[in-house]
This record gives sequence, C-alpha cells and structure tokens, in this order.
Amino acid sequence: MANHDSWCSFEGCCGRRNGTARLIDARMPELARCLTLFQYVQAVTGGPVARIDQAGSYAVPSLRGEAFAVRPGSIALRIDSAGVDTAVVARDEDTGSVALRLLDAEGRTVHQGRLLSEGDRLLSGLARTVDAGASAAGPPVVPDVPEWESGDQLAQLDAVLADGGAARREAFHRYRGEHRPIEVDVVPAVLDHVCSVGLPIGVAVFAPAAMQACGGRVHVTDRTVGGRVFAAVAESSVEIDLAGVRACHLVRSTAAHGPTSALELDDEDGRCVAVITQFGMVGEDVHAAWEHLAASLPDASTRLRSR
Repeated sequence: MANHDSWCSFEGCCGRRNGTARLIDARMPELARCLTLFQYVQAVTGGPVARIDQAGSYAVPSLRGEAFAVRPGSIALRIDSAGVDTAVVARDEDTGSVALRLLDAEGRTVHQGRLLSEGDRLLSGLARTVDAGASAAGPPVVPDVPEWESGDQLAQLDAVLADGGAARREAFHRYRGEHRPIEVDVVPAVLDHVCSVGLPIGVAVFAPAAMQACGGRVHVTDRTVGGRVFAAVAESSVEIDLAGVRACHLVRSTAAHGPTSALELDDEDGRCVAVITQFGMVGEDVHAAWEHLAASLPDASTRLRSR
C-alpha cells in the first residue's frame, strides 16, 4: 500500500522545530483573498508519486464544482473545501523563510506556497487569523458538482479531487465515455514526443483535497535510473515517480473542442495522482495532434505490472 502519511514528503512541507506559525482563515473567499495577495510564491502540490512546482502569483483559486481555467503565468489551484481543514502561515526563525500551508483533517500538508519576496512575507501578517483549534468548520462552500458518469472533463477532475478518484475508479464501468488502460511505460515517451515537436499539453497533479495545474509547451524532459520522470511545462516543473504508478488510463471526455483524451496515472491504491491532457481553448491543430497521439498509444497488457 502507498504511504499516504508521506504526502508532505516534498521539501519544506513539514515545517521546522525552530519556527513560528499562525492559523489563518481557511474558508473561501477569505482564503482566496489571502492567496492572491502574494506576488511571488513557490507553489507546490503533490505527494510521493507526483509533484508540481511553480513560481509566480496565484490566480483566484477555484472550488470543486466551479469554473476552472489554466492561464499562462498564473498558479492554478483548485481545492475541495470539505477536505481542507486548516491553513497555516509558518516562519522558519533560522532562515526567515515563510510558507503558507493547507492541511487536511489528518494534518497532512496538501499544498504549500513558499513566499519568495520580503514584501510578501510582510503581507502575510495581514492574513486574517483564527483562534487555536479552529478550522474551516461549518458548512463547506461546494457548488453543485456534475456526476462524473456522464460529466465533462471538469467533472472527471472534480471526482478525482473529492477522494483521489478511488470511488470513481471502482465504478468506472459506469462511465459513459471512451476509456481504456494503456501501458504506463509510454508516459516518458509521450513527454519526450510532445517536447520534441513543440506540442503544448496540460498537466494536473493531485494531493488530498487539492489540485494544481499548468499548461504550455514542454521545454525539457529527463529520467533517472530509478524511474523518476521530470518535465518542465511552461513555468512549472512536474515530477512523476513511475515506480509508484500502478496503472494508466486513457479517458476521453467532453471539453472545449469536443471529446478530449486524458492520461490518468494511478498509484498502487488506485488513486489518481496526475492527469496529462489539454485544458480549455487550444488551437484546432493542437487538439487534433494530441488526439492523434493518444489514439496511437498501446493498450495495457492483461498482466499486472511487476513491482
């Protein structure tokens, strides 16, 4: 089984013994106001299998069920307010670094924004604080979410955001769109190909109750001997540990240009950790090239992946 206690395994998530911390209001729209206050942040979302890292400023974060867009130069964050329990601004007294962290009910860091400028560190003091022991209690603000069985691309992403997509995957025979398992090992080749031909892609990485996404051209790819794959996508860095990916599914759902393919990567617990697709309005030639590539990917063999 995957070690979900290591969701905060990326650097800086767990804080330091010599630091100070303040609880801030984790509810929308107060949290959105706080995030968009900062001008230069290193935003990180992910876990032991997949991670995304982008420096810049936040777009207004969206909630599950709301509209969603990935815009160049902005950090696109989407959260499930029912799963974000606490928000903390923490300062490391040794280094002076300050980070805002979103925590779930189990105390796991599901998203971190490290404040990179002194001005943002000062602005963090303006964030509305809450009393110790407080959380995003009360009725969560969750707009109506379409059922994933007949829903569009965003409904599929929101189903993953709710619980890692575990319930969706268990009942995936009910999905009304096209879907098929494909070989996990083709993922590095897909990234290498889109990099070499200049085909833009979109990538979403999930942690419990949080999703961070990016879109654009892949500037460089790399792969370690241990099976970790790296891709620089527009202003973001994406890292995937292929050894931790048990299955990959190609799923087609309705998006801006009609049926659009997505590669969904699952960990060994059946939770989706990353999605590679096309987000929003792209050129018709881009969409056609992506669909041609997706159609060429081989089906997965019936054998289980060797661990």
